[in-house]
Amino acid sequence: MKLFLAVALTMTAFAANSVLNRIGVANYDMSPMSFAAIRVAAGAAMLWVLIALRKTPAPVIVSPKRLAGAVALATYMIGFSWAYQSLDAGIGALILFGALQVVIFGWAIIEKQAVSAQRWLGMFIALGGLCVLLWPSEIRPMPAARITAMIAAAVGWGAYTLLGRREADPLGATASNFLLCVLIVAIGFINRDPVAPMGIVTAIAAGAITSGLGYALWYRVLPSLQTTIAGIAQLSVPVIAVAFGVLFLGETVSLKMTIAGVLVLGGIAVSLYGQK
Repeated sequence: MKLFLAVALTMTAFAANSVLNRIGVANYDMSPMSFAAIRVAAGAAMLWVLIALRKTPAPVIVSPKRLAGAVALATYMIGFSWAYQSLDAGIGALILFGALQVVIFGWAIIEKQAVSAQRWLGMFIALGGLCVLLWPSEIRPMPAARITAMIAAAVGWGAYTLLGRREADPLGATASNFLLCVLIVAIGFINRDPVAPMGIVTAIAAGAITSGLGYALWYRVLPSLQTTIAGIAQLSVPVIAVAFGVLFLGETVSLKMTIAGVLVLGGIAVSLYGQK
């Protein structure tokens, strides 16, 4: 039950990231790179406060694995911010986590992990839900550039998730990744134009709370999850993001969204049924 609650809290934080990012770059017309830079800096600050409060030794900041984690995190942060200039919160999350499944399951196959028929069935049901929601519509065509940016973010997040397995010090690893990511994202990308105060607030909230604390918790629970289960659990994020989009951004829920949500949650249930 504790593991379930931790995963549920983490997925909620991930969904909130979509809403906060959408508000910052769209509603407050904030530069995507400025949003990403402030978000990462706020996340790093929060994580290193937590590091300072604990009694264990400080983590290793620079290592090949930390550099790889920082690059993966930067790829996700930048692609995520660019995509939300025009994508709705729910739609962006669906693209992100739909593409993520390809990365996660593809890596599981490369590593020759045993993937049960039940989990494959659950994944295909859930992905079917994503396909229903993302089916092209003449009423509102989606911008190809933003979709590409979100797919790049999915690749970055998939790599970050895979690197987080078997971390002996989840909080230390996350803090080090964020600190190195600050240097990558900030160099030459911070927009000098005036930024709305509320845009800065949303970026700080996305960095310190839903990213910094959320990712630290994610790295903590990852060792207890198999790769495929971790990937499938993240399919709940688009459903939560759609709900948040309705509540906080005035986005609408169509019959297509409802059907997709039922399929996504049903696929997760099939995959997790009977699993420890």
